This record gives sequence, structure tokens and C-alpha cells, in this order.
Amino acid sequence: MNRPNVNGRSDLDTTDAVLTILKEGGLTVEEIEVTGDDDSSRISGPLHTLQSALTALSEGRVHELVEQFADNFTFSDHALTLEFVDKPRLTEFFEKSRELFPDTTLEIVSLFGDGDRAIAQWKLSATQTVPYGSISYRFPISLFGATIVRVENGRIVQWSDYYDHSSSRRMSLGAFFTDWVEY
Repeated sequence: MNRPNVNGRSDLDTTDAVLTILKEGGLTVEEIEVTGDDDSSRISGPLHTLQSALTALSEGRVHELVEQFADNFTFSDHALTLEFVDKPRLTEFFEKSRELFPDTTLEIVSLFGDGDRAIAQWKLSATQTVPYGSISYRFPISLFGATIVRVENGRIVQWSDYYDHSSSRRMSLGAFFTDWVEY
């Protein structure tokens, strides 16, 4: 399949690896080409839910994103080892992420679906600004990751994000949501 959002050989290798792992795991995978804004008319179900959620996330529409979650859900960010089960806390997480990385964009590289599950491989780009005395340094961030969701009745009931913790530069975000224990 021609993949217009795959920019290089390493991107293609990663996409093919994800697809192979899913198929070897016994999943009947439907792969969708993502070519532009008109794609939403060609997909439905969990694929559409995930695509619209990631688009809202990329565009900073936090409340629209959180409304796509069911009343009972689990959101897991495996890189930051965070889990949320209530909408106010999840909203706070996404808002803090946007505050710390205001220029964040997320591009969907590929979408896969199987029954009530959808999987997206994505590329995140952002900038981290770090003050150092009277000077601020800007560090570009570019990384690939994957999101897996399970959808029931058109709402997300389970969301799992996977990406490289060290290259994401999101430790400061995780620190806002980690309970510290003093010994």
C-alpha cells in the first residue's frame, strides 16, 4: 500500500513492523491511508473516533477531545507511567501539556483497526523552552509513538500511549501528575 504520510524509509519500516506485529498477534487488521481532511468520510467506528480525537489533540481542542471519552475510561501514558480515570484530571493533563509545549503538532502516520480497537502510529513535533538565567533555550522535539484505543458505543473506554520517554522531553509534564512519597 502506498503510504503518503510516511516520509522516509525508516518511517516505512516502523509502519510495516507495527502491521506485522499486529497480524502475527492474530488480529485482522484494516489499514487506512490518511491523505487529508476528506479522509473522515471514508472511515467509521473506532478508526474515526481515534482519528478525530488525535486531530483535536493536535489542534489543542482539549474539551472536544475529552468529550470523546466514555464516563468510565482508563487513559494510560506508558512513557510517563501515568494513568487517569476521571475527566477533570485528564483535562488538566492535556491542558498542562499544551501549556508546556504550545506549538505541539501531531501527524497521523498510519491507522489500523480491528473490531472495537483502533491503533494510530503518529509523529509528534514540539518545542521545549527552558529558561536559564536571563536566556531561554528552545529544544526541538520530534518523536514517533503509537496510540491504541478501545471504543464502545462511539466513546473511548481505554487509551494507551506508547513513545520513547527520553526523547519526548516530557518529564516536567509527568512531574505535575506524580505523587511524591517522602521516606
